[in-house]
Formats: sequence, C-alpha cells, structure tokens
Amino acid sequence: MSQLRIKVCGMRDENNIRQVSSLQPDFMGFIFYPSSKRFVGGNFEPDVLPTADGIKKVGVFVDEELAYVKRVARKFDLDYLQLHGNESVQYCLNAKQSGAKIIKAFPVDARFDFKQVTSFEASADFFLFDTKTELPGGSGKKFNWEILSKYEGSTPFFLSGGIGPEDVDEVRRVKHPQLYAIDLNSKFELSPGLKDVESLKGIKTELSYATL
Repeated sequence: MSQLRIKVCGMRDENNIRQVSSLQPDFMGFIFYPSSKRFVGGNFEPDVLPTADGIKKVGVFVDEELAYVKRVARKFDLDYLQLHGNESVQYCLNAKQSGAKIIKAFPVDARFDFKQVTSFEASADFFLFDTKTELPGGSGKKFNWEILSKYEGSTPFFLSGGIGPEDVDEVRRVKHPQLYAIDLNSKFELSPGLKDVESLKGIKTELSYATL
C-alpha cells in the first residue's frame, strides 16, 4: 500500500516557498493564470522554485496558448502541467511534447458525468477533481466526495476543493483505488498565496498514516 501524497498549490512568495519546501510535500503548484488571486505575477523567476529532491513542480494553466505553456514549462523546468480549463484531448497531447506530465482538471458538481473524462485517459497522466465554481480553483468549497464512487477509470487522480486542517478523518474515509493525492490550497492560507506552514505541517503529520 502506498502513502497518500500531498500537493500544496498557489505558491508564489519566495520565503514561504522555502518554508513549505522544508516540509517535503510531494508536489508544489504555481499558478500561471492572471485571473487567479494566487497568480505568480510577471516578475516570478525560476530561482524561487523549490530545489529539494522529490518535490515535483506543477504549473497551473487555464485555457492558455500552447506556445506560452511550453515556454513556461521550459523556463521553470516544470515536472507537471495542470490544465484547469476546457483544454481538449489534442491540446493535452500537444502539451506533453514539453516533456512535462499532464494533470487534467475537471470541475465537479452533483450532475458531473465521469464518462466525459474517458477520452482523456491516453493524454493525461493524472486527473484532478475540483469543485465546480464560477472561476477555476481556490474557492475553498468542497463537492460531495461520495460522487467519486462513480469514477471507474484507471487514471489516478488528485482530490481538490476546500480541503482544510479539519478534514483529515474525512480524507481517510475516501477509499477510492485511484485516489493518488490531495491538493491543498486556500484552507491553509494566511492570505492568498501565503501558506500557513504550521497547519500544513500538522496535516502532513496526520496523513502520514493514511495509506491507499
């Protein structure tokens, strides 16, 4: 059995990145979407990214021009591209040419049909199921995780959307065989883009006993 992995998303402050890196999360996400409150900004440079072994760097994009995505992937030596918009299967395949792996995000609500992810099985390395909201990501809201039982695919997924320090027991009760990681963002913040290191340390310690 493998340990549940942790992704901390919405990072941009150099000192905060260094502090969170010391906790050794499995993934760290950086948002290259100007409409997000956690957008890295125009002056963000590669030297602020984590250098610790084992931390995978994830760039988050929303319906962005493919040439720009590839350029950013090269500049920041990204390990993963998280595509959080209405990107097509072909777009995902083309994005893979950057050398990064693909996380395709889907907004989930009570009416979500998991059959729509089937066509992405060959183009995405992971799926990410997030709460459907007006704007993509960082809403602090959960969807009903019971609906995950309807996902019968073989692609492993990240669980996202409003996961907070108080949700450890609820996360442990999710026994889906393809659950790979949880995505932590707004519920672990002091302000948008600035993470509460102690809260992250606490949930990482508690979830270290959670296995898949």
